[in-house]
Amino acid sequence: MAKSKKKIEKKITKAKVKPLKRELERLRQELAAGVAAPVARAASVSPLAPAGGFPVLPVIAGAEFAAAEAGVRYKGRLDVMLARLAPGTTVAGVFTRSATRSAPVLDCEAKIGATPGPRQGAAILVNSGNSNAFTGARGVEAVQAITAGVAQAAGVPEGRVFTSSTGVIGEPLPHERITAVLEDLAARLSPDALGQAARAIMTTDTFPKGATATVEIEGHEVRIAGIAKGSGMIAPDMATMLVYLFTDAKIAQAPLQRMLARLTDETFNCITVDGDTSTSDTLLLAATGKSRAPEITDLRSASARAFQEALRGVMLDLAQQVVRDGEGATKFVEIAVTGAANAADARKVAMAIANSPLVKTAIAGEDPNWGRIVMAVGKSGAKADRDLLAIRFGDILVAEKGLVAEGYAEEAGAAYMRRAELAIGVDLGLGTGAATVWTCDLTHRYIDINADYRS
Repeated sequence: MAKSKKKIEKKITKAKVKPLKRELERLRQELAAGVAAPVARAASVSPLAPAGGFPVLPVIAGAEFAAAEAGVRYKGRLDVMLARLAPGTTVAGVFTRSATRSAPVLDCEAKIGATPGPRQGAAILVNSGNSNAFTGARGVEAVQAITAGVAQAAGVPEGRVFTSSTGVIGEPLPHERITAVLEDLAARLSPDALGQAARAIMTTDTFPKGATATVEIEGHEVRIAGIAKGSGMIAPDMATMLVYLFTDAKIAQAPLQRMLARLTDETFNCITVDGDTSTSDTLLLAATGKSRAPEITDLRSASARAFQEALRGVMLDLAQQVVRDGEGATKFVEIAVTGAANAADARKVAMAIANSPLVKTAIAGEDPNWGRIVMAVGKSGAKADRDLLAIRFGDILVAEKGLVAEGYAEEAGAAYMRRAELAIGVDLGLGTGAATVWTCDLTHRYIDINADYRS
């Protein structure tokens, strides 16, 4: 009887301690990421930042991280992160299609797709403060110096070192400041330092961005964790900004690449802050293969579908966090277009609305000026019929059949616009094409940030 009582007491103690351990881990990672608890956030943090703060990111077996202050552009802040990945890790990536893409992007594009040897690890090195874009031969030399230094410090082949740079365009990257901290970074690599890495890749971001998911595949747990940076120059034409995803799933490079490309179109390619595509946009996904779950080989299998759904959730979470951190943003806006002649037309209309300065400034001013939405539909280039068009603010029918809706009250629209999160619905009444995108408002703060970006 006494033994049974002790067992019960032990179970009760564990039940009490486990949630406390989780909360302690969350707070520890927030501290490592350089953010305070939600109640102590600085006023400069976006009002749309996730209420729960930086999430607890799980350890991904086969992945280690470290961050350092290299003084690339600013002193006293984390600005370089290193990730080392276990031998056999597969890496997929998508990149900006800008005609002026940076030297690191071009280098990564050349390396993605190579089949690693079973004993070959990989590494990712990211710096903030300087994008190493439009820097000519010096940019290429900087990438070569950094990849060589990482290869030596981390013990991986140079052809398996992927680098990214973000920040000011057109200034030579002081790569010697980065190579000077590589030995220290390698010495401090830790499986639980992904939060610090999230902080190190920030530029005008007001909060570090992280997301995670866990999925069960044939009785075994598969983990996914990701970090991202992005706030301005956001109109993706590939993925967006800088995004790094890590999983312990086992999957070959070719199917991993196909999966990533498809999910990118549903997530990162569906957001916009200001309509500008970066020279440095990079999204890398590393699969270490360390989970005990069987290898994913058929993308049509139940296992693959479950994994893809979990990965999509992480990617969409990060993409929407980027919008929530849009430079100067005070409103998070979902724009859903239905009834288009086809999916391509639906996307044209959605992006025309999302990128319209007139629509975005009206939202910032909490003005229910639906006429600007009509304007954006008309300029989009998509097939449209004025007399079939319908517009909604949330559940409020604003306009239909070429006219303001009967019973619509301007006061109701104005009250809705005072919300921090808005949903604008447009039905073209022509077919079954649909698309959803996410954006933010355009405030004077956006001008302040970008007018002083280099000074």
